[in-house]
Amino acid sequence: MKRLLLPALMLMALPLAGCVYRMDVPQGNYVEQKQVSLLRVGMTREQVRYVLGSPVTVNPFRDDEWDYIYVERHGWDDPIQKNLFLTFTSDGRLSSMRGDFEKPSTFSTPLSD
Repeated sequence: MKRLLLPALMLMALPLAGCVYRMDVPQGNYVEQKQVSLLRVGMTREQVRYVLGSPVTVNPFRDDEWDYIYVERHGWDDPIQKNLFLTFTSDGRLSSMRGDFEKPSTFSTPLSD
């Protein structure tokens, strides 16, 4: 009887072997459209950092570009990635943006000092 107990328990546990939980893993800067809508041409680096937070990466070869990258994995689903790339002029003012977010309608209007 004891010899049959171990194989029976192993057979009962076999269907559960593939049930492995994968935790949701967010990485990078979480940026929403409402934050991007606050961006304006001519904002200083400090103003952009206040609105969006510090960038994930600053291009070491181009000091005038900031990258905001966000990747989120939900369990076994494909990862979701959102990118926002900001470019600054030589005097540190925001000049352009590109990525997965809609440009605000007022983005081309320079910020008045």
